[in-house]
Amino acid sequence: MAEVFKMSDKAGQAKGLPRHIAIIMDGNGRWATKRGLPRTAGHKAGAETFRRIATYCKNIGVQYLTVYAFSTENWKRSADEVGAIMGLLKKYLLEAVDTMEKDHIRLHFFGDMTPISPELRALAHETDEISAHLPEGDFQANVCLNYGGRDEILRAVREFSAQCAAGEKRPEDLDEALFSSYLDSRGIPDPELIIRPSGELRLSNFLLWQCAYSEFYFTDALWPDFDEAELDRAIASYQKRDRRFGGVKK
Repeated sequence: MAEVFKMSDKAGQAKGLPRHIAIIMDGNGRWATKRGLPRTAGHKAGAETFRRIATYCKNIGVQYLTVYAFSTENWKRSADEVGAIMGLLKKYLLEAVDTMEKDHIRLHFFGDMTPISPELRALAHETDEISAHLPEGDFQANVCLNYGGRDEILRAVREFSAQCAAGEKRPEDLDEALFSSYLDSRGIPDPELIIRPSGELRLSNFLLWQCAYSEFYFTDALWPDFDEAELDRAIASYQKRDRRFGGVKK
């Protein structure tokens, strides 16, 4: 396995370990329903899977892991289910505040945090402050909370437009690099590999700008059942891809 994950210095080829992996954590509710459990039990199991997979990514040398935890559309779910998800997030953040520096794990949030409770926003801000003191080369987990790809793009457009109206920017200044600097993912490389468990074959409004040249891996495994072996298979599949970025193979 160590040989499979050997890094490659040759740009544009998927022979090495992805620097940035993104995962749509899907299937928690179905996992619980299949076992006659409340959907909240599935989210609890899914949170443990995230903890385990994040640790594994860090240990094998992945630098960034971005996970889709709660979308802008997930507010449509029952109050009990939303409350359970937020409760699990609070538990994870409290633990993270105590262990981030020791474990050298940076934590960052993507999404519009304004509808999130003040308590959770304060914890997220605390993790940002801790992350700022850690070396940039440390492993970073990005949690998408109240996140939607279209919403992220709209927020970026509004910010740039406001700066243009204030005379701080000109429309002709805008290029891909500048636009990316207004996104939640600014300063972070786009994901080379996006993984979706649960058998669904869609992005569901996830990282729409950043996924332009991502490789995709779909699996029928529900998120709570997703394990290190499944991640190994996803990476092995990625390593077999021919990443030409619109060019031709010479």
